[in-house]
Amino acid sequence: MTRRDVRDDLLELILGFQVSQAIHVTVTLGLADRLTSGPKTSCELAAVTDTHPLALYRLMRALTSVGIFHEHDQRRFELRPLGELLRRDVPGTHASMAKSVGGKSYWRAWGDLLYAVRSGDTAFNHVHGTGVWEYRATHADESEIFGRAMAARTEQFGDAIVEACDFGRFAHVVDVGGGDGTLLAKILATHPSVHATLFDQPHVIARAAAVFEAFGVAGRCQAVGGSFFAGVPEGGDAYLLKWILHDWNDTASVDILRSCRRAMQPGGTLIVLEHVIGPPNSSARGKFMDLNMLVLNGGRERTGDEFAALFGQSGFRLISMTPTSTSLCVIEGIPENS
Repeated sequence: MTRRDVRDDLLELILGFQVSQAIHVTVTLGLADRLTSGPKTSCELAAVTDTHPLALYRLMRALTSVGIFHEHDQRRFELRPLGELLRRDVPGTHASMAKSVGGKSYWRAWGDLLYAVRSGDTAFNHVHGTGVWEYRATHADESEIFGRAMAARTEQFGDAIVEACDFGRFAHVVDVGGGDGTLLAKILATHPSVHATLFDQPHVIARAAAVFEAFGVAGRCQAVGGSFFAGVPEGGDAYLLKWILHDWNDTASVDILRSCRRAMQPGGTLIVLEHVIGPPNSSARGKFMDLNMLVLNGGRERTGDEFAALFGQSGFRLISMTPTSTSLCVIEGIPENS
C-alpha cells in the first residue's frame, strides 16, 4: 500500500461522522420509505419533505458514494440494498438505530469523549447533567426510538441466538430486561413446550403484548414490571440477560446477577448474551461498543476472563461461551454449588 493510500484510508476514518449524520438526516426525513414504490427525483422528494431541493439533492448524491442510493438521469434516485435497511417496515431495519445515534443527546455525548477519557467518567452525564436512563425516562420520544432500535437489533440477532442455544431444555425462561419481548417471542415460537416471563420496566413491557400476539405465544408468557436491582421474578430454571450487563459497571452487574441467583430454581442456568472482547488487534465491533458504553452509561464490554470473574463474584460458575453467527456470544453459567 502506498503512502497516498494510507492517508486516504485515514482521512475516511476521520470523516466518518459525516456519513453517520447524513444517514441520520435521511432517516429523519423518511427518504427510504418514500422510495419504496420506486425511483423519485430529488425535487419530488423535496416537495414532500419540506426541504430545499438543491440541498436535498446534494445529500442524496453524497450517499450514492457509500451505497445508500443510486442516481439515475434527471436526478432520479432509487434505493440500494443498504438503503433498503433504512426503511421502517423491513425486518432488522436500522432506521431507529440511525435516528438514535444521530440524535442530539447521543451526538453531544460522543462530542465529549475527551472528557470521558481524561476523567474515566461518563460523557453523557457530564453533558446532560443526568444519566442516560433517567434522561430517556423524561424524553419519551427518545425512549421510544431507542426501544425500536433494540427490538430491530434483536430481530437481526434473534435467529442466530436461538440456533446457537438450545432453549428447549428449559421449562421456564425469565428474560431479565427483555424489552418488548422480541427475543423471548422467538424462543417460545421455536420451542412450544417452553413457558416464560418477560421482566422489564413497566413502561417498556407495555409494548410486549402486541409482540406476543404477533408470534402467537401470548398464552405462554407473562410480562412483569419492576427493577432488577430490587429483585426479579422467581421460579425460572433459566435466566436470560441480553445486552444488560454491558450497560453497568462491575458493582451494579454483580447486584443484577445476584438478583437472578436468588430467584433461580435449584439447578438453574444463567444465559448472558453479550459481545466478548477479543484479543489485541482484532474484533473492532466489541471494542468500539465498549467505548460507546464509556460515553453513554458508564458500562463496559468484557473479555472472557472478566465474565468469569464477574460470575464468580455473583455466585455463578462460567461453564461455556458459544459464538453465534453474529457478533454476540452465548455465555452460560450455573450456580457455584451445582
